[in-house]
Amino acid sequence: MRLSRFIARRYLFAKKSHNVINVISLISGIGIAVGSCALVIILSVYNGFEDIVRGMYDRTSFDIVIKPSHGKYLRIDSCILDRLYSYGGIRTISGTVEENAFVTYGEQEGVVVIKGVDSAYGRTSGIADAVIEGKFELEHGQIAQAAVGMRTAVDMGIHSRFVNPISIYFPARGKTVSLTDPMSSLNMEKVYPAGIFSTGEASHDKLIYIGIGTARELMGLERDMAGAIEISLYPDERSDKAVKYIENALGDGYKVLDRYMQNETVYKMMKIEKAVIYMILLFIIIVVSCNVFGSLTMLIIEKRDDIGTLQSLGADNRLIKNIFLEEGMMITLYGAVCGILAGIVLCLVQQYVGVIEMPGNFVVKYYPVVIRPADILATFAGIAAIGIVITSLPTRKTLNRIL
Repeated sequence: MRLSRFIARRYLFAKKSHNVINVISLISGIGIAVGSCALVIILSVYNGFEDIVRGMYDRTSFDIVIKPSHGKYLRIDSCILDRLYSYGGIRTISGTVEENAFVTYGEQEGVVVIKGVDSAYGRTSGIADAVIEGKFELEHGQIAQAAVGMRTAVDMGIHSRFVNPISIYFPARGKTVSLTDPMSSLNMEKVYPAGIFSTGEASHDKLIYIGIGTARELMGLERDMAGAIEISLYPDERSDKAVKYIENALGDGYKVLDRYMQNETVYKMMKIEKAVIYMILLFIIIVVSCNVFGSLTMLIIEKRDDIGTLQSLGADNRLIKNIFLEEGMMITLYGAVCGILAGIVLCLVQQYVGVIEMPGNFVVKYYPVVIRPADILATFAGIAAIGIVITSLPTRKTLNRIL
């Protein structure tokens, strides 16, 4: 063991002549421990909420979405399908159409998002698992049906058991608006509600799924036209590899988006929020660490005689500085380690036992917790950096006046 570390440990744990230094050192260590514990817990809880939000988006979004670089629609012909299916990792390919439309149901009316999908979309996207009433069925024989978002269903009084149709209106292509008869410039389709779904996403509150054939007729599109191509991959397939292949296979004129790109704003906001939370809590630890500054300053003043004795025995200035530097780092790192361990234990208890419940009607009963090694390392590294700065200031300033 290094001599400076041995002496620093004796100063830290041995009884000092002034008890106030003991108290300040203890308060410093406890403060850092509490701060690091809070940092681990809050970051882990945030990870839990982040995973829930990601799960909501991932449950109803496809692995890859292809959109046209220019314009709103693309053509799905046999050439494009052959190029896509030549990649062995693709499981399903679905053409979709999505537009805002005006709808009426009984005496209720409003503007919603209409999304035309094929019959297999409910199974491949996972939206069928989010149905809370009825079923995800877009056709019943020759009858066009729809799956309605829960918020739209509540606002308009739609139920899957009712027999009233939903009337959907969309501007007809190539027709001018007639002031005397505005309805003549609109296409209209009637669909019957077959199911009500709820995903927890605000973007799905105003969404109504209908068959893609019905959507194409409503919007005046040809049979092979779509607004996007949504692709699901096999479970072990890497989406980044598939994106590169599809971009090379299709060439220019298409935007190929993975799950992150589809919800880029949401994911970026979550990362920014987590970084801000980390910085705020780290700033609190900086304030608490000022006690270490005061503790070391008073300890240096108290140990003037010991410093003189060490110099008489041949100790150089570097050894003396290292003694107090290492004592400050011990206070900081011991507090950090104790706090991180306590935070991990509390998170594991919440994760596997469930102690603190979520208020209100949330998708989970208890506060979600996910411990990530990167957060533990970031917490320890941040506190260690603070410790280096906080301990070096009093060591340099105060010792330079004494030595």
